Amino acid sequence: MPTRIAVVGATGRLGAQIVDVVGAMPEWEVVARLDSSSDLQDMLGADIAVDATAPGVSQSVVEFGVRNGIKMLVGTSGWSSDTIRTLNPLMESIEGATVYIVPNFSLGATLQGIASVMLSEYFESIEIVEAHHIGKADSPSGTAVRMAEEIAAARADKGGVVAPHANQSARGEQVQGIPVHSLRLIGVLAKQDVVFGGVGETVTITHETHSRDAYQAGIELALRYVHTRTGLMVGLEHAVRASSS
Repeated sequence: MPTRIAVVGATGRLGAQIVDVVGAMPEWEVVARLDSSSDLQDMLGADIAVDATAPGVSQSVVEFGVRNGIKMLVGTSGWSSDTIRTLNPLMESIEGATVYIVPNFSLGATLQGIASVMLSEYFESIEIVEAHHIGKADSPSGTAVRMAEEIAAARADKGGVVAPHANQSARGEQVQGIPVHSLRLIGVLAKQDVVFGGVGETVTITHETHSRDAYQAGIELALRYVHTRTGLMVGLEHAVRASSS
């Protein structure tokens, strides 16, 4: 019997790509394509629902899926650590509840994150500059927010990050003490620089997405990973590490 997938936000860029990826996976099938006019009841009967909606509705989609025993894969941007924590009571009240939040399906962006956390132990001056297409509604991006949160956690016992003049708006939005600068430009798909400053040197880790094809492998990895897991998980790195073990 094939694994049944519902895609919420199926008419958007990411949602349409997820539909295509599932269509190319043997023994998997899309059983429901939901758009902004659909009833969430249309998700029922799916083994996994992929949320590719918008920040304003994503949480309600996820909560509906969890309450109805559907494993949730979340590709919608905008889930900060504070928002994720709001799911804890619901997750604890339902046995087998599963939510896997993936801020970015790119393998390269995931590896950039892993490397940035490693470097953050050695540098106290760190800033993030992210650029996306002009149609991206949220800023900072979910990828940048997640990156800042992971870096802040890595530096928690090292005095945090040095970010002078944080009260100046041009210094970027502070995400757990780390300045994040957002650009929204015609001609850009996605790019992120994590810049580390040290005595007499700087290190920049850059990741740039040139085509949405970069997300295909990550989408499939995430789907296969969430299918066999339970609980609340964040980050494509979980699926990447599982696939290489």
